[in-house]
Amino acid sequence: MAHVVVIGGTGHIGGYLVPRLVALGHEVTVLTRGKSARYREDGAWAAVTTVVVDRDEEERRAGAFGDRVRELEPDVVIDLICFTLDSARQIVQAVAGRVRHFLHCGTIWVHGPSAVVPTPEDVPRQPFGEYGVQKAEIEAWLLDQAQRHGFPATVLHPGHIVGPGWVPINPAGNLELDVYRRLAEGAEVALPNLGMETLHHVHADDVAQSFTAAMAHRAAAVGESFHVVSSAALTLRGYAEAVAGWYGQEANLTFLPWEQWRETTTAEAARFTWDHIAHSPNASIAKAERMLGYRPRYSSLEAVREALEWLGREGKVPRI
Repeated sequence: MAHVVVIGGTGHIGGYLVPRLVALGHEVTVLTRGKSARYREDGAWAAVTTVVVDRDEEERRAGAFGDRVRELEPDVVIDLICFTLDSARQIVQAVAGRVRHFLHCGTIWVHGPSAVVPTPEDVPRQPFGEYGVQKAEIEAWLLDQAQRHGFPATVLHPGHIVGPGWVPINPAGNLELDVYRRLAEGAEVALPNLGMETLHHVHADDVAQSFTAAMAHRAAAVGESFHVVSSAALTLRGYAEAVAGWYGQEANLTFLPWEQWRETTTAEAARFTWDHIAHSPNASIAKAERMLGYRPRYSSLEAVREALEWLGREGKVPRI
């Protein structure tokens, strides 16, 4: 088995990934800022070594963070919280020639607007927005390092991560809990345009599964990127109708042109919605299925429902 260092292992993905790694018999070290509780408790944490470190602070000190990771002597590095090319370069330069596998968590935001759906990994990219652009730069650089210098990189691109413990992107494309309450009560819910834009959720445990699958299929995974989402995206309209149905309601939907719709909510919620509907992700998992044996356990709706059931128990939305 391998010594696996997980950077950012106490968050959404790590809450499921770390127990999976322990169950597979790996020695696991988690690097975390230690400023918040783990998203998901599990008995496996008793077997995990936790190192508290401020990545941003150490990266400002001439690459000290990369040195910190190298000194742990990992066989595998899983980086869940790398958001800039400079950050990627620092850690890769520190561990190059010393690790068997380096796995980076990307995002389906590396695509921009969908031109072909479901979108495969190899279509021309048109990313927009700081997050998507920077993640696309990291991916391109890592895969170039793999192809030109033999660096053992794999990039995994999740969609809208969801699960118990946090709020799923709602049928209006934002995080406003009132949308769920209105659907539960049969109240009118306005959607932008015709409600035909798409969202592509994925349960955090399925993202975790993709990392262990890539490790198990290292020869196929190195030098490649993969979408890791549910088996199918949702339209805003179809999503709203499903949620209303869980509450025994028929969705009472209206549709407004974007310029009118944006006036029905806060500026922050409208900004969030625009980011999602402008991307309208609908990603293919055919490559991950074929090369990694990736098989998502949850559909988009199953993942969302589990999150809503948790929110209901917490009193944040009506109980299903």
